Amino acid sequence: MPELPEVETVRRGLAARLEGRRLIRAETRRPDLRIPLPADFGPRLTGRRVLTVGRRAKYLLLTMDDGTVLIAHLGMSGRMTLGPVPGGPLDRHDHVVFETEDGTEVRFNDHRRFGLMTFAAADSLESHPLLAGLGPEPLGNAFNGPALAAALAGRRTPIKAALLDQKVVAGIGNIYACEALYGARLSPRRQAYTVQGGRAERLVEAVRAVLGAAIAAGGSSLRDYVQASGELGYF
Repeated sequence: MPELPEVETVRRGLAARLEGRRLIRAETRRPDLRIPLPADFGPRLTGRRVLTVGRRAKYLLLTMDDGTVLIAHLGMSGRMTLGPVPGGPLDRHDHVVFETEDGTEVRFNDHRRFGLMTFAAADSLESHPLLAGLGPEPLGNAFNGPALAAALAGRRTPIKAALLDQKVVAGIGNIYACEALYGARLSPRRQAYTVQGGRAERLVEAVRAVLGAAIAAGGSSLRDYVQASGELGYF
C-alpha cells in the first residue's frame, strides 16, 4: 500500500500539472470502487478549476474553485498517473480519467479497486469521517517527542503496531515503521508505553529522517507503486 512518501510524491507530480487548471472532463469508467463513486461525480467536477492539490496522511485532497474537495485514496495498488496522450488507449483498470483545459490527462488505475474517491466541503474538511480521527502529520510541528510520548503512554502494544495506528501518527505504514524503528535503535516488539523521553525523541527524529529520504527518492521502489509520471520510486 502506498504510504506517506509515495502519496506525497504523487501529490507533487499532480500539483505541477493540475493546480490552476480547469477540468474539461471527469469520466468514470467503473464507479464501484471501495466506496462507490457519487452519481454526480463527473458533472460535479467538469468545469471546475483545481486550486490546490494537498495531502493529509495517505489521502490526496484536490480543492476546487467552488469549495468542493475531492478526497482520493490509492488503496492497496492504485496509481494516479499522467496519461501519455489525451484520448489515447485506456487500460482496462483505468477507472477514472480527468482532462484539463491545457490537454493534461490524469488516470486513476486500480486493478484491485480498493481505492476511493469522494467529496467533502473545504470549510468542514477536518471533520470528514475519513480525516477526523487522524493523528498528527509526522513531518509537521505537532509531531514531537513529548506529543508522541503522550500518545504512547499506557499503550501495551508493540511499538510497531502503535506506529501503524493512524490515530497516533498519520501516514506511516509497514515499510517506514520498520525503517524508523531500526534508525531509532528500538525493537519493533518493545511495548509502546515504554517509549518515553529520549526514546521518543529518537523515534521522532528517525521517522522524520526516513520519510524525508523516501520523499527525496521519489517513494518506494515496490512494483505496485509508481509516481505521477509513471516512474518507479528509488527508496
